[in-house]
Amino acid sequence: MLYADVLLAVPVEEAWSYSVPEPLEGSVSFGKRVIVPFGRRKMTGFVISVSQDKPEGDYEVRAIERVIDKEPVFTEELLGIAGWMHRMYFSATGMCLSAMIPSGRRESEADPFYEPASFRAIEHLSRSQEEALAEIRSGRSRIYYLFGITGSGKSEVYLRRAEDIISEGGQVLYMVPEITLTEQLSDEVYERFHGRVAILHSGLTPSQRLKAWREAAAGDVDLVIGARSSVFAPFRNLRLIILDEEHETSYKAGSAPRYHARQVAQYRAAELGAEFIMGSATPSLEAWKMMSEHQIYRIDLPERVGNGRYPEIRVVSMLKSRRNISPELEREMRRTLAEGKTVLLFLNRRGYTYGYSCAVCGHVITCPNCSVAMTYHKKDNRLVCHTCGYTSPAVRVCPECGSYDLVPRGFGTENIEEEARALFPSARIARLDADSASSKDRIHQVLQDFREGSIDILLGTQMIAKGLNFPLVSLVGVLNADSTLMLPDFRASERTFDLLHQVAGRAGRYRDDGLVIIQTTQPLAPAVSAASCNDLEWFYREEMKLRKETMFPPFSRLIDLTIRGRSEELTRSKAEELEALAVSIAGDDAGLEVFSASPCPVEKAAMYYRYHVLLRSGNISRLLYFAQLVLSRFTVPSSMYLEVDTDPVSLM
Repeated sequence: MLYADVLLAVPVEEAWSYSVPEPLEGSVSFGKRVIVPFGRRKMTGFVISVSQDKPEGDYEVRAIERVIDKEPVFTEELLGIAGWMHRMYFSATGMCLSAMIPSGRRESEADPFYEPASFRAIEHLSRSQEEALAEIRSGRSRIYYLFGITGSGKSEVYLRRAEDIISEGGQVLYMVPEITLTEQLSDEVYERFHGRVAILHSGLTPSQRLKAWREAAAGDVDLVIGARSSVFAPFRNLRLIILDEEHETSYKAGSAPRYHARQVAQYRAAELGAEFIMGSATPSLEAWKMMSEHQIYRIDLPERVGNGRYPEIRVVSMLKSRRNISPELEREMRRTLAEGKTVLLFLNRRGYTYGYSCAVCGHVITCPNCSVAMTYHKKDNRLVCHTCGYTSPAVRVCPECGSYDLVPRGFGTENIEEEARALFPSARIARLDADSASSKDRIHQVLQDFREGSIDILLGTQMIAKGLNFPLVSLVGVLNADSTLMLPDFRASERTFDLLHQVAGRAGRYRDDGLVIIQTTQPLAPAVSAASCNDLEWFYREEMKLRKETMFPPFSRLIDLTIRGRSEELTRSKAEELEALAVSIAGDDAGLEVFSASPCPVEKAAMYYRYHVLLRSGNISRLLYFAQLVLSRFTVPSSMYLEVDTDPVSLM
């Protein structure tokens, strides 16, 4: 009789033993998935060993019911990565394996509007590209960072190095924040790499994902292109990992296991002895610090390829303005349209307004399920919560004082679209945000029309800010640079700078007359000032000083412990209990710090109250050990949830 040790996607770090029925003895082996009974349920398990030794203990050993796979779907290497993730992200190894391997579970990896650069081979490299490629080929390091402005040709350097590795018999993983491939781009990929390509992203069906997964494992493909979860793709001879747009927060998973693909990729490359190349126009502060300390070899690409030039940037103060589109922006829009060019307007707020309040008592209409203000959508005359999706008809009477004087506050994309149509009645205007983007086909059609000049003014949210190339755009207007700056998060300034710099990168990519106008009520904020001067070095230097003074990442590491519950009192009480336990375990250790239990900035979401306790240390090993001790002695009732987030990218 054979017995198999099986991992299950349950929050318990343990393997379960099952007997192998005689008819299945030839098909049960390491790396395959099986269907097993677990309590009253049937679950998918992952076989990690098979032997003839009967498990110790006096209990009934239940039998495996069915084998899912003909060939293994995970390797010893991937099992090792799952074990590392368990220690790093506090999620059971079985749950990590379940998240790694393609299945019927769809996951949202990023906003689906990123388009990677062309994969069509470029015959002549610029001088900067040639120098960058020579540096990488020199082999002076195993980790490189291409720090290049938008449009500097980082992608071609990646691809030339990929061709080097493939010609030597190695395999390559090319990661992007999101990979929504058009048919044309797919053709470019297959043509350049002779059809030996697999594409992994959330838009594929489970069977398509598994097919690509198996091809990589069998060595039938040389290049795998994918989004966050592609970091787990199996390879026979992985020699190069490329991570484009390293700064993007979409590389961080939003549910357990809350892994960061950059960290997993770096760990995997180190274990395999593979080369690791990252790149961005706006590196994360973590990457910037590693470059400053020479843990990563920095390579600069300071110039745009071809005729593109970095645009002129002007900052317009809106402190005394009563208009959403300033007179200066309106004037430049008229000039641009008269010259037959196109305009991109960016506002990271959808809806008509982002607040609805009483003019008499000041009461703000908030979501009954969340502690956030409802957004007014004029077209449907409804209030919408953009956190949980709750909607209701627009309120007519103030629930606090009974006044009928309810007014919208602020402005969103609907409002700007209405104003733009009034100012430019003959212009062809389109809006792209989560409300107007009914399907990916609709999105791509609008983007294609704008690219070809069939749309004069494109207005949108963050989905149009990054990774998109529009040859006819010479003017970009940022309508409210303060929207991300005001968030109660220590990364707010960094995120604002990233966004402004990336948005500015949409102008002047193919011409030398690009102009960006940034409208803000905080023109002297470091993120705005640095973006307007295109002075990245100054911004990073000042932001690093501030982070060092406050001892926030990258000068420390954080673990965010968040408790969710239906009762505010019980949730707060449990969080205070967690804080007291952590403080008692930390004792007098000056290298460990426990932040007081407090409500999350979004205190209530989807009917759950949220309180968190932050653990901080300058040493990640000490912090992980400390958190493990705390979690091993702390339990929450079955009606509550405890979320563990190592190195959180947001504290909201």
